[in-house]
Amino acid sequence: MNDKVAVNLSGPAKTMLSTLYLKALDADFERPILGDRFAKEAIDKLDFDWSELEITPKWAPLFTVRTAQYDIWVRQFIAANPECTVVHLGCGLDCRVFRIDPGPDVRWYDVDFPQVIALREQIYPTRPNYELIATPATEPQWLDQIPSDRPTLLIAEGISMYLTEEEGIALLRRFIDRFGTGELQIDFFNWLAIKSQKTQSLVRTSGSVLYWAVNSPQQILDKLPDIRLLSAATFFDASTYDRTGRGMHALKRAVTVVPPLRTSLQYHRYAFGPGA
Repeated sequence: MNDKVAVNLSGPAKTMLSTLYLKALDADFERPILGDRFAKEAIDKLDFDWSELEITPKWAPLFTVRTAQYDIWVRQFIAANPECTVVHLGCGLDCRVFRIDPGPDVRWYDVDFPQVIALREQIYPTRPNYELIATPATEPQWLDQIPSDRPTLLIAEGISMYLTEEEGIALLRRFIDRFGTGELQIDFFNWLAIKSQKTQSLVRTSGSVLYWAVNSPQQILDKLPDIRLLSAATFFDASTYDRTGRGMHALKRAVTVVPPLRTSLQYHRYAFGPGA
């Protein structure tokens, strides 16, 4: 008898399978970047042919460096705001709430498409002060389900590129206006990463299309002048990049002379509200 959970996803929602699988592979590395044992447990619960994804372990750092960097920033936000709200938008099957294991004074919301949330409900346990919201990111009403009485963090990892610029800026604007004070932690692809999307197996196998290119934090600051940049990094200069192996360090040396390659994957962190 097969008691595993069936998977039937397409488009952007399907990309979460690749990121989950690579995090699980990373957990088995001799020197893992993320070391996410929850991801390993999750893939064992899913009835899915992982070979369909056409990915190998060597690509794991492209995602685990990013996720590990945002884990650091999330922990820093919670440390500075012990009574806060965390909104993980486009959470997919990421296990961040379990990796971070926030304290009892942190409210945490995982938000994604209804079919993704339904899958999460089947493979992950519940926990205190943790809620799931099933909605497309661009549906404005979902924000009304979250109390606005605390500093609030938006984590939007691996979602911006699937939005248009108009959709993305409108989403960030609504979030800022709703919660008043907090942070935006969001990653972007630059123009080269968007233009080369047909060569990216994760995008190709999911049938997704990428739209929004951001080449520097200034593009976001120009659209949202009431926020303040706290930190910005690329894949190659993230604090977690040092955890990668020799092959990735050789790649870093190779792309140094090609700025669009070096800045293709960007991680941004902004503050909003009083003092921003």
